[in-house]
Amino acid sequence: MSMSSLAMAQTSSLKWANLTPGFTILISEYVMAKGIDKQFGLDLGKPTSYTAVSTYYNDFVAGNFDVCIGSWDTFAARYLTGVPMQLVCGITTGNMINIVVPKDGARSIKELEGKVFAAPQSTGTYRMTRAIIKELQGIDIESSMKVQNVDNPAASVTLVMANRADAALSWEPNISSGLKRVPDMRVLYNAGEEYKKKTNLDLPFFGVALKKDLIAKDPSVVKRVDQMFKEIIRGITANVDEAVKIGGTKSGIPSDVLATAISSGRLQFKHISMSEEIGRKSVRTASEFLARNKALPRPVDDGFFAS
Repeated sequence: MSMSSLAMAQTSSLKWANLTPGFTILISEYVMAKGIDKQFGLDLGKPTSYTAVSTYYNDFVAGNFDVCIGSWDTFAARYLTGVPMQLVCGITTGNMINIVVPKDGARSIKELEGKVFAAPQSTGTYRMTRAIIKELQGIDIESSMKVQNVDNPAASVTLVMANRADAALSWEPNISSGLKRVPDMRVLYNAGEEYKKKTNLDLPFFGVALKKDLIAKDPSVVKRVDQMFKEIIRGITANVDEAVKIGGTKSGIPSDVLATAISSGRLQFKHISMSEEIGRKSVRTASEFLARNKALPRPVDDGFFAS
């Protein structure tokens, strides 16, 4: 279906949400400012905002909104337990996932053994990072460190800034926000970079999922949502300054912080459609990696992919 025929298709009204603070606000504000949803025969309206990661995902599973931006492996974990959802596309790489430490803190993952490690344990990000470190460094975060659970990715960085944790796991733009406030805090570990060294593939991270009942009612919604996010990513990367000015007004993250997150290479936008084999391969490979390290019960099958 071409872009013009997508736009001419009967408008589908969908509900969506974002997680604050964070980069999902950049996405939703950009869409509303540009009216990109309308280009593809979609009407997303104003998103519901969440502050708790666990509530955000649980409400999607419960059907309280239709379009969810989240980590692909969180979707995979739900799918593998029987939740009827499918992944439409990936929109960022795992370069967003970082571990930060104080200026005089640990110089390696091994030096964190026995230390306080702040992390949002309910998230796929935590499970993914645990699996990567376990396979690549031979260290299990959970058994070798004192994990301090938080329910918001910004809170883990705050604990390091307040000298209440020796390291924090989070993702952009929380990393750049913390580095702005405490410039001598350091990035110790970038999960996406370490994974790519091992596999020569980008680590998939944030993607877009839809519930299967929605797809069954209107199969064209998959193509429309996929192409909409492709256009969003194209627009943001083509004019970062404009995008961060739009997103920064509501995200709780200053525009310069969002710009730093992107220019640093940590917040790496990349659209990968699950209708294409390269997209499915990246997720299948990552799911095999996680299953091998017991972060997923088994790798995903082709039913996980919307196309």
